[in-house]
Amino acid sequence: MQGETKPRVCVVGLGYIGLPTAAIIARAGCPVLGLDVTQHVVDTINRGEIHIEEVDLDGLVRGVVQRGLLRASTQIEPADVFVIAVPTPFAKDGHHTPDVSYVMAAATEVAAVLKAGDTVILESTSPVGTTEAMRDLIAGLRPDLKFPGLTRETPDVAIAYCPERVLPGRILEELANNDRSIGGITPRCARKALAFYKRFVRGACVTTDARSAEMTKLVENAYRDVNIAFANELSIVADRMGLDVWEVIRLANRHPRVNILQPGPGVGGHCIAVDPWFIVHGAPDETPLIRTARGVNDAKMHHVIDRAVALIEAHPAARIACLGLAFKANIDDFRESPARFVAARIARRYGPRVHIVEPYASALPVEFTDSGASLIDIDTALETCDVLIVLVDHDVFRVVPLAERAGHAVYDTRGIWPDQPAPGPDAGGLRLVG
Repeated sequence: MQGETKPRVCVVGLGYIGLPTAAIIARAGCPVLGLDVTQHVVDTINRGEIHIEEVDLDGLVRGVVQRGLLRASTQIEPADVFVIAVPTPFAKDGHHTPDVSYVMAAATEVAAVLKAGDTVILESTSPVGTTEAMRDLIAGLRPDLKFPGLTRETPDVAIAYCPERVLPGRILEELANNDRSIGGITPRCARKALAFYKRFVRGACVTTDARSAEMTKLVENAYRDVNIAFANELSIVADRMGLDVWEVIRLANRHPRVNILQPGPGVGGHCIAVDPWFIVHGAPDETPLIRTARGVNDAKMHHVIDRAVALIEAHPAARIACLGLAFKANIDDFRESPARFVAARIARRYGPRVHIVEPYASALPVEFTDSGASLIDIDTALETCDVLIVLVDHDVFRVVPLAERAGHAVYDTRGIWPDQPAPGPDAGGLRLVG
């Protein structure tokens, strides 16, 4: 609307979700302050640069910074809308307990500058009830304001929950085009958050209550985890029976109502490998399927290690290349990555014989320190290594022709080289394709 005053927005957390979100909001014309605890991140963004890899994000950030629509700081300032996009990891108790301390720390920061008329939106993937807990914390810090659900009077502040649904490598496109579930503490809160999201989201925005929106995000990723677990378990069964799992899945998927996913070395990323545990934590006696799926996907990593070791032991003098560390193809995100876990275990066992190929890394992660493993490119691996262990289906690996793989012993956990001949008896009798 011409002449309309755009809301001032503060995005708390400038990571893989927070920075793209801040840039998208700024592109819609809203002045945005990005808040982060790391000075390096703040300085990088204020130069118009980025500290993460994401398609087209560098150009967008540079543009909105140059136009004065996005700036970053370690100090919070008053705004009209606060969007909290901070991590929600596990607590360090060994029981997959959700740690919402970053959310509460962000809420405490927001409370200090909150005023009547503001909107606070939590985007971090969170256990059911976190938005209400955040509301309660802020209300305790700001008794001068009226909060939704805690008063019969018209509240001064709107509080809502709205998780993202994005795929790394397509975050900017999906932030703008994917549907959103917007859960308000009250319907009035949901409507106010809806008006904000419609400024930059072209997908459908559906309003609900905060607890339902929180659960919806967890259910989406638990659903995917269960389906991946079926594919991973099937790959282990096929291995036991001497079958090519990729062929079995290809044929089964010709059924009009069957769509089996592709197996891999496990499940990674900050969402699918983490979020199902938030449901289990909230209802431990009612979630045997979700818990079992998590166990299957975690166990697949150890199955892959065992098979890789068998192949390596069959080639005692071989140089080994582990292809990939990222949790999915063509990104630089190594969080909760099964490929990283497997490669690190192999590196610790075989030391300098192991070489890592990861085109999205400039250095090896900390767990490879003192292992003796080195980072090389795919061409060097093909020329100098005898055993190739495919852990990630990066495009640069997928396009390697059979002629360059001939003579190598290959364990392909991603099914990217269907024309690779099965190893002979010297591979320990394993058909290393799943």
